[in-house]
Order: sequence, then structure tokens, then C-alpha cells
Amino acid sequence: MISGWWGSVNWHPMELWGARLYGNPCRDCGFDWSLTPREALGQVEDLPARYGALVKGRRGDERHPDLAWNVAAYVSHVTDNLRNWAERLAGARLAGTRQVPGYDQDLLAQARFYNDVSLAGALWSLRWAADAWVTSVSAALEEGVALEHADRGVQRAEDVARNNAHDAAHHAWDIERILAHAARTRGMHGSEVVRRSNAPHLPDPSGD
Repeated sequence: MISGWWGSVNWHPMELWGARLYGNPCRDCGFDWSLTPREALGQVEDLPARYGALVKGRRGDERHPDLAWNVAAYVSHVTDNLRNWAERLAGARLAGTRQVPGYDQDLLAQARFYNDVSLAGALWSLRWAADAWVTSVSAALEEGVALEHADRGVQRAEDVARNNAHDAAHHAWDIERILAHAARTRGMHGSEVVRRSNAPHLPDPSGD
């Protein structure tokens, strides 16, 4: 709490976000934060096709030892994040509700049982969420909507567009990491099978 001639107010430091947090380009996924809001719209519009191609032929339950979520869970998170921000911008534009809180993505993952969601269902939801997001963000950009985020401060529609496009790109990178790990694991198992099949036949120690 800070006190002065104005009285007392509760204060907490603002949360880092965007390029200040991830670097430009993003040090992990390579996302370029200098893209225009319209380019961000295009990236999200293309998300269902991009993610569909990325996970084609996969089960969705593939995991990486360093990550808490599986492939389908990351798709579900991206879907929920798009839905959440589309709704917030619509609320500000249609009803003047500009104050928005943060949300705990891990609690949401637990409530939705992300790791148990089917990949086909997650991709279906992503298509609907991406379409609704493009509609909501496009309207917010036209009207110059800005939110007051509890942890980040002012979030203009263009900030939301870039942040959400980055979230989707970053988690596509996470999915790529998971699938690469799964491929390496399959490769090691396959090599073990080959080594065993090429091993010389030994008599059965149990006898006849």
C-alpha cells in the first residue's frame, strides 16, 4: 500500500507482456512483434488450417517431459484464450465494460481437464473460436477499443491482436517440440526392435 497526501491506495507492479517479456522476435518461437494488427488477424484466421496440418495423423495425447500439457491440451488452451479475449473486447465495445481481470490458465486447464480433451473436438472448437475472434477483434480495431487490464494496464485492440497471435504461434512451437520428442522416442524404440531382431538366436535356457 502507498500512502501520501492523496490518501492510501493498493499498488502492485504491472505484469510484463508482449515483446518486453518474450523479446522481439520471440526468443523461443521467433514471433515478430512488429507485425500489423491486420497481419495478426490473418494469422489467427489461418490458425485452424495451420494447427490441423501440424497435428494431422496424431492422437493428441503425445507429451514432452518438460511440458505439463499434451498436444490436445495446447489446442484447447489456444481456443480458450481466443474466446476469452474476443468476449472481453465485445463487452467493452457493446457495453462499455473496459475493466478486465487476469485469469489463471492452469486453473482453467484443471477445470476443463485439458489433457483428456479429444484432439478432434479441440480442433472443432478452435475453428469456431478463431472465427469469433476475428469478428470481434476486427470490430474492436475499427472502433479503437481499449481495455483496462488489472495486471497489464491499458490493452488496446491492437495489443490484444498481437498478444493472441503470439500465444497461438508460441504454442504451435510447443506442439512441434512435443511431436519432435515423440518422433525421437519412436525412433529409439524402433532401433531397439531392430537390434533385438538382428541378435543371434540363442537356445531356450528352459530346455525342451
